[in-house]
Parts: sequence; structure tokens; C-alpha cells
Amino acid sequence: MRRTAVCLLVLAASAAAAAAPGGSPAVRTSGDRAGSGDTAPAPSSDPARSPGAVRTGERRAPAEFTALESVAPSIRQEIRYAGSHNFVGEPIPGYRESQCLLTRDTALALRRAQRAALAAAHSLKVYDCYRPQRSVDRFVRWAKDPSDLRMKREFYPRVDKDRLIPDGYIAERSGHSRGSTVDLTLVPRYGPEPVRSGGGRGPCRATPADRAGDGSLDMGTGYDCFDELSHTDHAEVVGRQRANRQWLRRLLEREGFVNLPEEWWHFTHRPEAFPDRWFDFPVAREELVGRR
Repeated sequence: MRRTAVCLLVLAASAAAAAAPGGSPAVRTSGDRAGSGDTAPAPSSDPARSPGAVRTGERRAPAEFTALESVAPSIRQEIRYAGSHNFVGEPIPGYRESQCLLTRDTALALRRAQRAALAAAHSLKVYDCYRPQRSVDRFVRWAKDPSDLRMKREFYPRVDKDRLIPDGYIAERSGHSRGSTVDLTLVPRYGPEPVRSGGGRGPCRATPADRAGDGSLDMGTGYDCFDELSHTDHAEVVGRQRANRQWLRRLLEREGFVNLPEEWWHFTHRPEAFPDRWFDFPVAREELVGRR
């Protein structure tokens, strides 16, 4: 999550939808992205949703959630917000474990996509899956703190921090909090396990040799790069980089995922199990019903 991440759901574009009851803030619709991107815009065939049906901050994991490793253990995981290599520069509240939690139908769809990737000698690798609302809230607080520029050089070198919220890179709700959105890439299947990524290197839009590497295919930018170059079909992304993005998108679209155009790494499985619910239970297997 653009970009990284805290993308919110695109609701009905009517005045009634903008004025949620109880003085709730209007939902942002500027690309629905943030940090790890977040929610791909709802297809035009989706019915307009009533603000009264939205449920936020639910603190219990429904039975429909599962751990990706229990469904598709071959998919590699580098959950960035459980560590310090992310645009904030520290572990994010809500990530008790470095785990990918998703709705079960989303995890099963990833398993099918993984089979196709493995057949081509590659593997999917996830950066972020379910994200608690408390984590999204931390991103918003960070974006409003002009003094914290620790990770600017790497993750948002060409964007002033005070533009991250107005320009839609950071938002107050994220599709990740609904459990059907995932940020991911492709890595070679064979050879040693890729070295975990590290900070302190070049800008996320730099050449692969100059930016922080994590063993993934060259997609033209690093993950969570707050830059227009992260747009999936950006005109400056050509050759092998463009081909890699298109391959990742094809693998996932075949299994019902929709890409967020502003972030090459961001996909939402349709139809969503919880289109109008945002959860806040921590990322930890012990939170799952039956610990599946």
C-alpha cells in the first residue's frame, strides 16, 4: 500500500452517501489507495451501498477468516508491517505476528493462482493481507506528523509528506480491513530463499540495483512506492518490468481478483465476503475461530 496503503472503499458517489449519519467523516474516493494500496474500486455493477450498512472497527474475527499458510503453505510471506522495513519505519500496531490472514475464499483463490505460478517456476509472495483498523489509524497519525521523515528517501522521494493524505496515498479506511485484499509480487521458485528486504538503500523508483531488494521480479518500483510510477500501466514502465506486472495481473485476474490501477501489487478478490465491514482484531492466528 499507490499507493501503500490505507485505501478505502469507494461508496456511492451521491450526496446522501457522503453524509454518513452520526457525524461520521465522508469516505475518501481519491483512488482508494494508501501505503499498501488498499481497495480496488468497486465494479460498476455493484449496487450502491447505504452508509447505514457500514460496520467499522469490529474486534472479533468471523469464522470465514483463515491463515494463508494453512491453505497455501508454498506461498512466501514477507509481512512488511510486522517489521520495520515499511514507509513508517517501525512495526505497526495490530501486527502481533508476521502472518497473512484472509477470508477463506480469497486464500483458496490465491492457492489456485499459486499453482499456475509454480508451474512456471515461480511463486507468489505476499506483503500484506488483512490489516486491522488500528493499523490504518496509525498510518493516518503518521501522515499528519511532519517531523517524521525517516523513510522519505526510500518510499516517497518525490512527494511532500503533507500531500500524502490530500493526494490519496493515505486514507482513513482500507480494503485490507475487510479481509479480501492482498498485496503481493512474484519471486523465482527455485534457488535459496530470497534475503529479507532491508531499508537504507535507494529510492523505491530507482533501478533494481539501487533500491532495496527482496528477491522479487523487477516490477519497476519497490513495494509501497508512493509514486505515479507504481501505477500498473504507467507509460514509463516498459520491457521486462511491464511484462512482469502483466503476468502477475493475469495470474490473479483468472481467479477473480481485481487490480487497483494505482498500485501494481494490490488486488481484491471479488465478490468480497464482507463488502461493508471493516475489522480491528489483531493479526495473530490465535484470533481465528478454531485457529484455522
